[in-house]
Amino acid sequence: MKLNNLAKSVVLGLAVLLASSAFASNKGSLEVAESVEVNGQQISPGDYQLRWDGTGSNVKVSFLKGGKEVVKASAQLVELDKPAGYSSAVIDQSNGKASISMVRFAGKKYALQITPTEKAAMSGSGNSSN
Repeated sequence: MKLNNLAKSVVLGLAVLLASSAFASNKGSLEVAESVEVNGQQISPGDYQLRWDGTGSNVKVSFLKGGKEVVKASAQLVELDKPAGYSSAVIDQSNGKASISMVRFAGKKYALQITPTEKAAMSGSGNSSN
């Protein structure tokens, strides 16, 4: 009887551990060295925590600074050929403004490809409707 209860406890403990580690994998950190745009919104230099929900092409990522959400964007979780050596952001300057297009995380074989929304694309062309 005691062995049966112990086995149930171990299985429950492993399930909680696996669930918490899966949740923990949906976050990362990034140091931004200069002002850049994310989803059409300017963010200042500093340390950010990124948290996201979803997988594949349907990811919502939040950029948090000091525990407070600064900006939210759509993204696609993409697989890399090899783990990134360090956390970094890929900056796109094609619209004349520096904007984050991808975030890579140290030691991870995945990255977040930031998907500009229609509103962000419009603000880059000078058409803004607020």
